[in-house]
Amino acid sequence: MSPGKRTQFYESLRCTEDSCKSDPLELIGEEPFLIRIEDEAYSVVMRTPGDETFHAAGFCLGEGLINSLDDIERIGYDKNLDANMVDIWLTPERRKKVPHLLKRKSYVSQTSCGICGKKMLEDLDQILTPAKNGFEATLLSVLDCIAKLSKTQKYYQRTRGSHAALIFDHHLDPIAFAEDVGRHNALDKAIGKALMDQTLRGASLLVLSSRISYELVQKAARAHLPVMISNSRPTALAAQMGQNLNMTLAFPGKDSELIIVCGENRIQRP
Repeated sequence: MSPGKRTQFYESLRCTEDSCKSDPLELIGEEPFLIRIEDEAYSVVMRTPGDETFHAAGFCLGEGLINSLDDIERIGYDKNLDANMVDIWLTPERRKKVPHLLKRKSYVSQTSCGICGKKMLEDLDQILTPAKNGFEATLLSVLDCIAKLSKTQKYYQRTRGSHAALIFDHHLDPIAFAEDVGRHNALDKAIGKALMDQTLRGASLLVLSSRISYELVQKAARAHLPVMISNSRPTALAAQMGQNLNMTLAFPGKDSELIIVCGENRIQRP
């Protein structure tokens, strides 16, 4: 079973105020994984490829579908189908105890085996509009925006348990900020505030406290944000999507470095 690579290398630019150099960047893998129960699609989750049967078994225990390994009749995958999919069959006794859970499916956007590979990525690309060119920022101004995020956060310094999103306009003035226990929630709140304040049209740069996953790229693309900066490396899938959507993805390195994963044309460099 070979669903995908656990890490992938991307050619990035490692830039300081004085110079830029090409640098191979290793990014964590991220792919959709379909868990099927009794031949029916139950849930799609994003994960790093590997340990799929363990992942599915642990998921079922956490969902309450099983109480122990004895509740599973069979677990495995079909080597002739998509490798990013695992089937689980419960014992007849267990099926009788959890009919309400079997009806309560998690998010599933497709029921074919193709959900877990190219089909999903193709569908995402079709509903998202590539970012427009035109906005540019200096390296130092981007680093300054990153610093403003931590200064704006209130709860992280006190709890060490929150994520944050800060949106800037084309003048790099802050227009929306949100902090939340969830990184997706923080971005949704910040985008929602800019939307309702009618400032989203001028939004040009986003700074996140967390790494960039494909879902965050999708949210930023829907908000027409061309530049995403995070405090850690994006996933490999996020980098691929950012590249496909003509977006700029970058994160800070050491000693006032900015590492640009894609879309370097928006960062003014030496």
